[in-house]
Amino acid sequence: NGIEWQQENEILIASGNAKASRDGVNVEAEVLRAYYKKKPGGGADLYRLDAVGGVKIYSGTDSITGRTAVYDFEQAILRVDGKKVVYKTGKDSITATQQMEYWERQQMAVARGNAVAVHEGKTVRADILKALFRKKKYGQSEVYVVEAFDNVLIVSEQDRVRADRGIYKVDSGIATLTGNITITRED
Repeated sequence: NGIEWQQENEILIASGNAKASRDGVNVEAEVLRAYYKKKPGGGADLYRLDAVGGVKIYSGTDSITGRTAVYDFEQAILRVDGKKVVYKTGKDSITATQQMEYWERQQMAVARGNAVAVHEGKTVRADILKALFRKKKYGQSEVYVVEAFDNVLIVSEQDRVRADRGIYKVDSGIATLTGNITITRED
């Protein structure tokens, strides 16, 4: 529908199927608000981007969708909110019903509210999940550790494991669990 430039407030507002891109990352939403600071020598630096309504953020290898999002360029932290936030990278996915944060410098995501991580037929569920990422050969991210907090449920083809907390190491397939552990094999 247009772009509004509020020079006195140092903000650009794009509304109606708004799109932005930077360094191979694309953001789409109903409304985008880009906050900037003027540089002393001229020009400007973006320091925050807000997205509202049908948010989709994607690159060539990763994507995340939700209702709203805020990206802090200075801290390199993305926060996406919504009733169904979905992050996908390769064959791995993480979902949440409240919010997800992606801490770029730490290569970490935190999913809050009925969080679910899926990797090759194994599912880890908990109130809160923390996923640690590493870069693969061609720049694609992969999850290598998932930490689960409160109401943990791990499901594989044969087993269902419940616990208060857990750490799942993707490479080895080993889950270390603590607190009120129950293991059910098949029936």
